[in-house]
Amino acid sequence: MKTRSKAKDGRRAISPSMNPKGALLAPSILSADFSRLGEELREVEAAGADWLHVDVMDGHFVPNLTVGPLVVQALKPWTRLPLDCHLMVSRPEDWIDAFVQAGADIITVHAEATVHLDRLLNRIRESGCRAGVSVNPGTSLAAIEEILDLVDLVLVMSVNPGFGGQKFIESALSKIERLAELRSSLTRQDGFLIEVDGGVNAENLGRLRRAGADVFVAGNAVFGTDDRRKAMAALRKALQ
Repeated sequence: MKTRSKAKDGRRAISPSMNPKGALLAPSILSADFSRLGEELREVEAAGADWLHVDVMDGHFVPNLTVGPLVVQALKPWTRLPLDCHLMVSRPEDWIDAFVQAGADIITVHAEATVHLDRLLNRIRESGCRAGVSVNPGTSLAAIEEILDLVDLVLVMSVNPGFGGQKFIESALSKIERLAELRSSLTRQDGFLIEVDGGVNAENLGRLRRAGADVFVAGNAVFGTDDRRKAMAALRKALQ
């Protein structure tokens, strides 16, 4: 397996760049066949995936239970793509070290899940990982405006988190547009990526891209089909 290098700031380098000119597709393994998860990862990587999105749920912060750091560690030898770990858990501060050691490249925590968001994001960055923050559909962007200088990624939930296959919530579009405006006002030259997760498919990708999103998490739209290459090609075409 190819060894991942360090960025100049000491954090794990992400390929493609954290500031891509093009959009990034990040299939969510939540919709994959867990009985053959390694093979599933290799299929979507060969089909052109840019990242792999790992939905971590604890059955408390959201009403579902999925995977933990041991699964991330097991997946690492199966792919060279960045592992984008989305922690939908209560007390995410208790899990940062475990996911860093497991090999996560990006760790995203929910603004709603911690009372010390500034401290937690700094801790993720100091660990060598890229730091992300996520907001639920009912959470205002005002909850994260003060920490935007600390993040590499903002994940806008376009469904209420917990289960795959839900219908896209249209209000996510205006939230992404507002977030893009906030990004343009930052003094940081590198900014941050805007990621969207929930009900993403070929029908709404174009609107999401025009609104300002950069990274698109797709679960059923990729893993719910027999032909992964065809599914990824359809998503790429929708972005053009």
